[in-house]
Amino acid sequence: MTNSQQTSVLITGGNKGLGFEAARRLGELGWTVFLGSRDESRGREAADKLTAGGVSVVMVPLDVTSDESVAGAVRLVHEHTDRLDVLINNAGAPGHIVAPADATADEIHSVYDTNVYGPIRVTHAFLPLLRAAEQPRVVMVSSGGGSFAVVTDPDQPVSKMHELAYSSSKAALNMITVRYAQALPEIKFNVATPGEVANRKFAATDMNHHTGQLTVTEGTDSIVRLATLDADGPTGTFIDRLGPVAW
Repeated sequence: MTNSQQTSVLITGGNKGLGFEAARRLGELGWTVFLGSRDESRGREAADKLTAGGVSVVMVPLDVTSDESVAGAVRLVHEHTDRLDVLINNAGAPGHIVAPADATADEIHSVYDTNVYGPIRVTHAFLPLLRAAEQPRVVMVSSGGGSFAVVTDPDQPVSKMHELAYSSSKAALNMITVRYAQALPEIKFNVATPGEVANRKFAATDMNHHTGQLTVTEGTDSIVRLATLDADGPTGTFIDRLGPVAW
């Protein structure tokens, strides 16, 4: 476990759901939380709740689809710290679950802009601050739906969810994470899914209209585990709260 008194984390999409719960849990460890939120008013409301709970939090206006917004986020974080220990790329978009026969390039692009290009924008922009940290870690929040092993298993519910945008964007995010891990060994890059793949369960969030069987706290177990890796922890892995997930 890292020294919580010296640890800072930026969480994209941190104003609700998994992002907010991860912020709460890591904040309770004594971490400084940079709470990224596309909607400033909702972000400030979320930050106020965390502050009331004793968390050291800085709200960061952050739209991961905007180069300008990401650059502004870097400047703001840099005003508070000369390094970033952990980046959690949590912001995500489900798309409209359009059937493959009806899916258009525009539908795919809008989801990729958040789920694929967004993490690349944010990671690239924050690399200097991450490299300044002693044990930098990046957590990509993906999905069992981004696993070829899961999607091709007829017993998995996601195998019957016929769409192109979300699952393919998460598969792309998984590959991107592995390539980052291989190319930048000084930073730990790992993938978390908030579900339980073996038990075919997923976390209840706004994205699934709170139909998941796991609580939002259970959903963040894998995220928190990867965020708190020590120097001997793995890189280039894919886990859920129970353990490794097949790619």
